[in-house]
Amino acid sequence: MDFFNSFGWWENVAEFFSNPVVQIITVAIILYISILIIRRSIRSFFKKTHFIEERKEETLEAMINSLISYAATIGFIVFALMQIGVNVGSVLAGAGVIGIILGFGAQSLIRDLLSGVFFLYEKQLHKGDFITINETFHGTVEDIGLRFLKLREWSGKLLTVSNGLVTSIENYNIDHMRVIEKVTVSFNEDPKRIFSLLEETCETLNEELGQYLKKDLTDNPIQPFQVYGMTSLNHDHKGYEYTIIGLTEDLVYWTASKETKRIIAEAMFDNDVRMSLQHVDLPYQQLNKTENTDHQEEA
Repeated sequence: MDFFNSFGWWENVAEFFSNPVVQIITVAIILYISILIIRRSIRSFFKKTHFIEERKEETLEAMINSLISYAATIGFIVFALMQIGVNVGSVLAGAGVIGIILGFGAQSLIRDLLSGVFFLYEKQLHKGDFITINETFHGTVEDIGLRFLKLREWSGKLLTVSNGLVTSIENYNIDHMRVIEKVTVSFNEDPKRIFSLLEETCETLNEELGQYLKKDLTDNPIQPFQVYGMTSLNHDHKGYEYTIIGLTEDLVYWTASKETKRIIAEAMFDNDVRMSLQHVDLPYQQLNKTENTDHQEEA
């Protein structure tokens, strides 16, 4: 200590760090480095542990990181205000200021924060799930924060939605998904022939797509591909509608659904099944008008 004091270095260093601006910058650097270290530690912890499912771990990690970022930011703002001489306690105690804060967004902030906590607590979604928000936006959950939900759409566009604005969630990755494929054939097709053909197609589906089916504890499919039945006698005035179903693992649902469509289409084509054809039904008055026009042209 005497060595430093003899050259005046210690006093110069102490005087330099007594500057409020320098202290604010120093704390900002320390906070930034600390957050990086904490986030790496959390990531390393979840990689080494297997207490819960990987998607749930990623969701919990995202929420913890969001909480740390908000806490560090708020703490830094309070510290900076104190360093420049602002009495934070007196400011927060002012009823007028609190009223202004509540009026300009605190209610919205609290709503977003509570919604974010409920997403995690009620297990409505996880990071990596494919979901539909408010029956409008579709995509994969890329990040879950205390205030915002980030959704990567099919086009690649990243959509950020406030948690408080989410009114409905359709989650396609909650344990299992049911493939439901409908086939509408011509009224001229024999229902007995179609039933027999679809049952054979289901056997093919179970052979080729068996790895996608959800299994029970004995490794047997809970619900293999099967003909659910004729679900419409006159589907949109086009033909008979038949439905095939099968219970699959949620993570492979989209692949199973695409492959199911392919196999059914090939079966219909190979067996010369006449599918329903789209046609337009004209109102009676319009139909008569069209016929009269045709007769006039012929005359």
